[in-house]
Amino acid sequence: MRVALMAYDKIDHLEVRVSNREAHLQYIKQTGVVEMAGPLLDDSGQMCGSLIILKVDNMAEANTWAAYDPYNQANLFERTTLTEWNKVIG
Repeated sequence: MRVALMAYDKIDHLEVRVSNREAHLQYIKQTGVVEMAGPLLDDSGQMCGSLIILKVDNMAEANTWAAYDPYNQANLFERTTLTEWNKVIG
């Protein structure tokens, strides 16, 4: 199944994102369940959140992945959602 992780950064937490970015990218590579991902951008083009598509066996696996993401461990996010997603195009 595919799960869309939408994560919205806390206000004024760009430095937290930047300082944990390398660990986050390593985590993505090591876990092997991310099908596509990228930062959300605010009106000025600054990173302000994440959209990550996970390919997992179940929602519990998606929740575990999200819990151990270094960004989440660094308390970057104001809120997150995990929603099953159906790929139609692409």
